[in-house]
Amino acid sequence: MSRTRSVATAAQTATHAASRAASRAASSVDRRAFLATTGAVSLSAGIGYALRPATSHAAASGPAPVALSRQAPAAPLMPYRGGTTLGTVAAPRGASGYRRLGDGPAWDRVVRGDLAAAKSGREGRRTPLAAFVQFTDLHLVDVQHPLRYEYLRAQTASAWRPQEALSVAGAVALVERVNALRGAPATGSPLHCVVTTGDNTDNNSRSELDWFLKAMSGGRINPNTGDPRRYEGVQDSGLKLYWHPDDRRRDSDKALGFPQIDGFLEAALREVNSPGLGLPWYSTVGNHDALPGGCWGPGDSYFSEFAVGGRKLMSLDESRGAALWKAVKKGRDPKGAQFKELLKSEARRMRSVTPDESRAPFTPAEYVKAHLDPAYKGHGPAGHGYTQENLESGTQYYSFRISDDVLGISLDSTDPGGHYEGSLGTAQMEWLERELKANEEKDGGGSYVVVFSHHTSRTMRNLRQDPDRPREGRHGGDEIVSLLGRHSAVLAWVNGHSHKNAITAHQTPRGSFWEVSTASHIDFPQLARVVELSDNHDGTISLFTTLIESSAPHRTDYADLSQTGLAALYRELSFNAPGAKPALGGEPGDRNTELILKKG
Repeated sequence: MSRTRSVATAAQTATHAASRAASRAASSVDRRAFLATTGAVSLSAGIGYALRPATSHAAASGPAPVALSRQAPAAPLMPYRGGTTLGTVAAPRGASGYRRLGDGPAWDRVVRGDLAAAKSGREGRRTPLAAFVQFTDLHLVDVQHPLRYEYLRAQTASAWRPQEALSVAGAVALVERVNALRGAPATGSPLHCVVTTGDNTDNNSRSELDWFLKAMSGGRINPNTGDPRRYEGVQDSGLKLYWHPDDRRRDSDKALGFPQIDGFLEAALREVNSPGLGLPWYSTVGNHDALPGGCWGPGDSYFSEFAVGGRKLMSLDESRGAALWKAVKKGRDPKGAQFKELLKSEARRMRSVTPDESRAPFTPAEYVKAHLDPAYKGHGPAGHGYTQENLESGTQYYSFRISDDVLGISLDSTDPGGHYEGSLGTAQMEWLERELKANEEKDGGGSYVVVFSHHTSRTMRNLRQDPDRPREGRHGGDEIVSLLGRHSAVLAWVNGHSHKNAITAHQTPRGSFWEVSTASHIDFPQLARVVELSDNHDGTISLFTTLIESSAPHRTDYADLSQTGLAALYRELSFNAPGAKPALGGEPGDRNTELILKKG
């Protein structure tokens, strides 16, 4: 069944005429370049449409126009490599100790035929269907937030990272990279949008949410809370557990070769300016966006008061820390009772910090409202996928139009009952099935579908009940794979959470699709991913994935504490972070790929 349709607009009529004329006048033009050009123009007609979220209380009512301030740019004539990991990738110099980065060898594209054979000659036949960029796990961090558990660093490397004070500068450099891309690197089609797949913030904090929305949509960001005149976090605590960049203290990180960088903390708290994405963007929620610490059920007033208060725990007996983190990993403390007891018992060890109301946690409704705020619209769409309907129904999932031929579905995979692994509630699961069925029943066979979530199929094992819906069941990754596999329109499930590049082929009795999981932008190698869909006109679809780094140079200069210099340091520090996992970049088949699928 063919889903590649004509867009019945005057603009496309003109495009067809122009294409015929171009074909007659440029018979010597490379066919692939010509197809990329003509396909790009027809795709641009699909931008500017979104679907109202068909929640469990309301059905989808069809496409609704969304005002955007920018159309898709003209496509380049040919595919390209520059500005992507197909050109170069940050790589370490030297063999041991603290290592500087420089330009390294590119990651070539790997063709994967796990689900269908790649047929020869497809390069000259293909036409693009859609192209978008995935951001995931930005983890914009308020490094002075009282609820942060940096003292668990010995138990988990994610508790505190030497680079995280620079997360805002790093995220803005990623925005700049996307703005500089000429289009989609494999097909040359225009980029239609950017989609985040959760953990946009780190501490479920209003200040971090403001930083994220400004980074994406444009604005000036002051990545500082508490005392506006000075830093009040662990990096000037005098504790050897943490890297102290501004003094000669022999801390545990300097013992490993971390540098002394005078003025680092002052520079890290300086205002950052984001140009905002030059594309429409859509938002998906993650566990760090919804849960205190990314793992404890929300709603306890103690944690809300502690977040905005004037006390912060910076050190902890290692045995107590090990016991707390073991309980978290095993899911034994979903509501944070053990964490709460620990904080109360360690009151004498806490240090004074400046209270700040902006550190208060945000609720799901406040998360949606913030996205709907016109101040954060940028290049749109208004709400970045969320609508008033989400507010009224208390949901954070929706459908949206990526292009004429491709429908996006954004899910909320966080379990409100607590724990960092995810699942879907029955109401959302039933909504997802209705969306897929409604798409297939449309005239012409409907659209291809790409599903977005924060959690991967393997990390959706948390079936703890939602406290607000005690009679509702929860559904894990295996059930979701089975559901998606029953609908041949589904081409891909795009997600994050694991901070690792991994691409998994899913074959079910009724269909097949690719699961594309992308590394974070806080842990090295700090990547985002361009995803392109193309019809090969031979019974197959190609799904291209191309990884990109931020615009910051690979080489750093410790004397350069500009916004760009800090973004470069962000990458280098993340590579050297103690406990960093070297395998997060994945294998070659998880990076830059061409993934082949049979047409449904």
